[in-house]
Amino acid sequence: MRYAPPGLCVNDFAVLRDDADGTYAVLHLQGPWTAEFDHLRMETSFGRATSTDLVAWQPQGTAFGVGLPGRFDQQAVWTMHPLRHGDGSAMFYTGVSGLTPDGWPLQSVGLAYSDRTDGTGWRRHGTGPVVEADPRWYRTGERMGWRDPFVVRDDADGTDGTGESGGAGGWAMVICASDASLPVEVSGCVALATSTDLEHWTVHPPLISPGDVDELECPVLERLDDGGWLLLGSIGATRGFESWTAPALRGPWTRRGPLGPTGSYAPRVVAAPDGTRVVLHTTPRQVGLTDTGERCRGMLAQPKSLVVDGDSAPRLEWWSGLDAWLLPETTEPAPHAVGDIDVAGRVEVTLRTGDDGSPALVVGCDGKNLWITGPTGTPLGETVLPEPATALRVLTVGEYVEVYADGVFVLTALCYSGRPAPWTAVTDGHTRTVPVRPVRLPDPDRDDASAVWPGPATS
Repeated sequence: MRYAPPGLCVNDFAVLRDDADGTYAVLHLQGPWTAEFDHLRMETSFGRATSTDLVAWQPQGTAFGVGLPGRFDQQAVWTMHPLRHGDGSAMFYTGVSGLTPDGWPLQSVGLAYSDRTDGTGWRRHGTGPVVEADPRWYRTGERMGWRDPFVVRDDADGTDGTGESGGAGGWAMVICASDASLPVEVSGCVALATSTDLEHWTVHPPLISPGDVDELECPVLERLDDGGWLLLGSIGATRGFESWTAPALRGPWTRRGPLGPTGSYAPRVVAAPDGTRVVLHTTPRQVGLTDTGERCRGMLAQPKSLVVDGDSAPRLEWWSGLDAWLLPETTEPAPHAVGDIDVAGRVEVTLRTGDDGSPALVVGCDGKNLWITGPTGTPLGETVLPEPATALRVLTVGEYVEVYADGVFVLTALCYSGRPAPWTAVTDGHTRTVPVRPVRLPDPDRDDASAVWPGPATS
């Protein structure tokens, strides 16, 4: 239900599916538990894990690391995108060669190949990057961005209007970049490059440059059933992700707004075992596993269903594949559980209590306003819904809390306080017990730092 390799945190990731047996392999950035991010030491390798259902992940060790001294990826390797290529795989990834005089990481995009489809056996293509930022449109050096490549088949059929071929049979890459024409604090954009052979790339002006985003990280492209495109991008300032749609890859792109709430980040679209589209994303933790700890990189969260209906904004909903991990309904305390609550007027649901019986974790809703509070009513998360909710679904897995309003994923928070208690809902002064379905964890016996928080220590 949540995954990180033993003793480490997970950051950005990518997913491959082996055609031979349907096994999924996740490649992910991995680093130690700390709130301080050292650009050159935090993320120097890709971890790998496998799963048959996108829920239970088994660690498989390290699959890729930094390059040899003097190369463009000698200091760090960041976000990657592996894809099928011939009988094997190709992988584009971010390389960091060092820091600028002011301490900014120097980034470029490299390429590796493998004869396999399971995320192992990588060999670099040459000793240098295949795509670098073009200073005509993008910042280079200080405050640059040139990372998080994502590659798809190009849908252009000739030239892109600049005389450069994109062409049927070619490839298009989107990259997290910094628009050189904008002030740095709002320069986050999605760069575009094209290629006919994966190894020689032409850089173009930004595909998307909103003008109000600091960093537009981990762009993801997904071809929709109607032939149009969906783009997901993570927003640095809000620590959530948004969506854009377009009839063709070159646009015009329409901004659809937030798709994942604050705390959900770095999404990837994956075909689930049942063939439906789901989104996986990362979710943070707090150093020391306490409410006072600084936020740090965290874990891989469970999938959500991606729903794209006509002109409606894309949304994330509860994925039915999780139902197999839910136990029979009970009113007993459960540290990991799912509960459904009807909303008729203001409702507050207590999920955990302190040693004195006072509420330690509460989810509340009064129509459009939705919130999560900790001990003494400390705010942990809140949002305003577009329409009043009629029903909530609440999921707790250890310290993680997720809320779905009328089936749509809308709010998440972290809480390390309190002990499991029977869920109780209060509406107009009337209290009722909420039945829950306990969550069966894939690895309940893990006790290293990457295990799901088990609750307060007992003396």
